[in-house]
Amino acid sequence: MNETDGSSSAARSAQSNNDISDRKPLNILERIAGVFKFGSKEEQLDKNEKFVDPKREASNELGNLLRLRVEDVSIPKADIVAVHESITKNELFDTFKNTALTRLPVYENTLDSPLGFVHFKDFILKSNSNDNAKPFLVKNILRNLLFVPPSMSLGVLLAKMQAERTHMALVIDEYGGVDALVTIEDLIEQVVGDIEDEHDEANQKDWLLEKPGQYLATAKTSLREFKEETGLDLTNEESIDAEEIDTFGGLVFMLAGRVPVRGEIVPHPHGMEFEVVEADPRRVKKLRLRLPDAIKAAE
Repeated sequence: MNETDGSSSAARSAQSNNDISDRKPLNILERIAGVFKFGSKEEQLDKNEKFVDPKREASNELGNLLRLRVEDVSIPKADIVAVHESITKNELFDTFKNTALTRLPVYENTLDSPLGFVHFKDFILKSNSNDNAKPFLVKNILRNLLFVPPSMSLGVLLAKMQAERTHMALVIDEYGGVDALVTIEDLIEQVVGDIEDEHDEANQKDWLLEKPGQYLATAKTSLREFKEETGLDLTNEESIDAEEIDTFGGLVFMLAGRVPVRGEIVPHPHGMEFEVVEADPRRVKKLRLRLPDAIKAAE
């Protein structure tokens, strides 16, 4: 009797395990959608236990949509590329070409008076249409922008972008002025990691010279490659262990002793300084390096 019960129990256990193993793991879009499904916390926990491999839990960033706020991932106002409503067709084309962006906010007087955004696809279609005899006005091809507070969660904004069928939002401060910009790509990157498209690879380097003595660089910029091209050795200092760090982001993290916040200035032993241009609570994304002469010129 006991043997029969034991066999039956084992069979049921094996069948249950087979049922679970036969289920296909959720792809990333299904997981994103699952964040917005209604259900109890117990039900959601049960789903996670069944379908999420614990070994991959550290790389599963779905929780960022609930934990992080818009202000954590948005592009600061100083780095927004926008155009005036009076821009000409040639000027707009050059802006698209030089920035490799596909969407540009359009403003009336200043960026605090936004009108919408222009999409490169709409611009090309308009340029190739039969009504080119009419004067070009960018306001004729504008799309609507979303306006959101910095405290909105990423999950709520993603759902709102999907409902409104738009990919760009301006972050508004308490006085109604524009404080930052966020795109749907910024939100998705919090789930799947950095997204590189054809424009990222073909048209953008890891760093560029903004002006004499000042560089804008991504956190993944190789210290070795930067030295080879510029002659600047940022690790030639006893307090810096060159064998432990390879990138700008790693160097700044080591100098600060933590993950610095956006806008923070991190000094370098050689008299240089790093400005954190873009960051979220987990990592630095973009930096500005100023050499001593550039720092003196700015004072």
